[in-house]
Amino acid sequence: MKKTSPTLGKVHSRDGTPIAYEQRGEGPPLILVGGALCTGATDAPLAELLAPHFTVVTYDRRGRGASGAGGRYAVEREVEDLAAVIEESGTDVCVHGTSSGGGLALRAAAAGLPITQLSVYEPPYSPAARADQKPAPYVALLDELLARDERGEALAVFLTEAGMPSETIANMRRAPLWSGLEAVAHTLPHDHQVMGNGTVPTALLKAVGIRVMVVDGGASPPWMREAAALVSRALPRGRHRTLTGQTHEVAPHVLAPVLEDFFTT
Repeated sequence: MKKTSPTLGKVHSRDGTPIAYEQRGEGPPLILVGGALCTGATDAPLAELLAPHFTVVTYDRRGRGASGAGGRYAVEREVEDLAAVIEESGTDVCVHGTSSGGGLALRAAAAGLPITQLSVYEPPYSPAARADQKPAPYVALLDELLARDERGEALAVFLTEAGMPSETIANMRRAPLWSGLEAVAHTLPHDHQVMGNGTVPTALLKAVGIRVMVVDGGASPPWMREAAALVSRALPRGRHRTLTGQTHEVAPHVLAPVLEDFFTT
């Protein structure tokens, strides 16, 4: 497949913060929303596969890559950022969000943004979370490390909490990709705010009236798959799809045809 050359651009969010984006392909507009530690470049492989069928837009979320950080962070500002990207993309816009990017996309749909159809991959809600649950101790540690600008240590704490073996983290520290992850590690608390207290937000999901496909990986942890099923059941027009053999790090060539089928039918 011939690689497409993206068109680069910037839009300004409601508070004036510049949001950088890349656009590929031709066809109905489809916006990809990345998760924790991701920039628009993270979704480039998936965007390339979808570009023959859609005008695919990837963007750097607030505080990442070429986008501005704005003032004090609030989830509402990130919803406004996505609204600006949608407005720039045209009408009849579809959205796909991965991990906490899926949580952000669901919030945006519930807020009434003009999204025609939505797909999310494994938004990391916990099916066992309680409405009164306090933040996990590691979240406080994360905030403390980032307040001291110890991004590498904060990144290691996050990856450990995510279940990554210490040996793998040690190897990553020696790899070139580590510096790129450190560059966006300060936004990790933003993703925690997007996901709220961790519980599946049933009331919020009931406000999403559009078609939503919730996708999980058949090789992902059971709790993550259970959360995906709960999200799909809470949505008025939700459907659930499992990709055999996939994990939270879903392969773009497996996900792309599933998204193409959903967004074109």
